[in-house]
Amino acid sequence: MDTPPIVPIEQWRQARAELLVAEKEATRALDAIAARRRRLPMVEFPDTYEFDTPAGSRSLLDLFDGKPQLAVYQFMDIGPDAFCPGCTWLTDNVPAPAVGLLADNDVSWWTVSDMPLAQIAGYWEKKGWTTPFASSRGTTFAADCDTQGFMLTVFLRDGDRVFRTYNTSQRGVDRLVFTNSLLDLMPYGRQQDWEDSPAGWPQHPTYG
Repeated sequence: MDTPPIVPIEQWRQARAELLVAEKEATRALDAIAARRRRLPMVEFPDTYEFDTPAGSRSLLDLFDGKPQLAVYQFMDIGPDAFCPGCTWLTDNVPAPAVGLLADNDVSWWTVSDMPLAQIAGYWEKKGWTTPFASSRGTTFAADCDTQGFMLTVFLRDGDRVFRTYNTSQRGVDRLVFTNSLLDLMPYGRQQDWEDSPAGWPQHPTYG
């Protein structure tokens, strides 16, 4: 198999130090973006939706579970008996302890989908997931969130008023996945066919 060059330790340390400079520049850039994100203007969101949950009907305000912040991952509905592989990959990376840690930091986490509740519940049971979920089927919630497929949408509550503060999709959601973050540090990366990797490195179709 082809590999990157094999070099003496001092040459490796030099190459690593050069990469570290670029990594620190990227970290500072991401810190600056996060600061801008915290200062984004907000838009008020109506609390008029009725979400179907295993515990009954709940409003958007109810999803906050008493917290001031709410993160909603919108799981793509691709039809009966079919489930978005990318959404599945992300949800596999949101274990129950992580939801508890978010709650400790005043964030409520919910997965919402236009799939019928029974379809969502059956998939959660099959996968062994215990994270909270709700169906938005029959509502305009996904459209009002500008959702195209899947999306993470963030809300802030001020008393009974709800505001949307942020949303992201595609690679913006991709970077939230713990497994992806660790694989990006590994020699083979994510082993997906879109990556720029050395010739001969193993690769497969994304989510394939």
